[in-house]
Amino acid sequence: MAGTRRYDLPEADAFTRAYWDAAAEGRLLIRRCGDCGRAHHYPREFCPYCWSESVTWENASGRATLYTWSVVHRSDLPPFGERTPYVAAVVDLAEGPRMSTEVVDVGVCALRAGMVLEVRFREGVPVFGPA
Repeated sequence: MAGTRRYDLPEADAFTRAYWDAAAEGRLLIRRCGDCGRAHHYPREFCPYCWSESVTWENASGRATLYTWSVVHRSDLPPFGERTPYVAAVVDLAEGPRMSTEVVDVGVCALRAGMVLEVRFREGVPVFGPA
């Protein structure tokens, strides 16, 4: 329906457009500080560790490990209610940052902390599944 807000898809702004354009191409980007060298995610215009503005985009490997998760059985926010149950998760990217995401293509009983995952993309949004 025209004008209906999709809550499961991002609205890019001038700063995050590079991130979402890369995701639409199947690439996961992170930000890295040129001063302290640390990577971070979610994208920010400054380093959350040393506050430097000397940060740049870089391609992430797409590898991650499962840190924690929760199985969502009910959601009143369209279209998430149609997807239940789904696995909301936090993963540790190989480059260091933690990222909130969804885990797909694996049974809930198979989920384990430390499970090796890799990025996948659903409608230009990064999600993770078994490596």
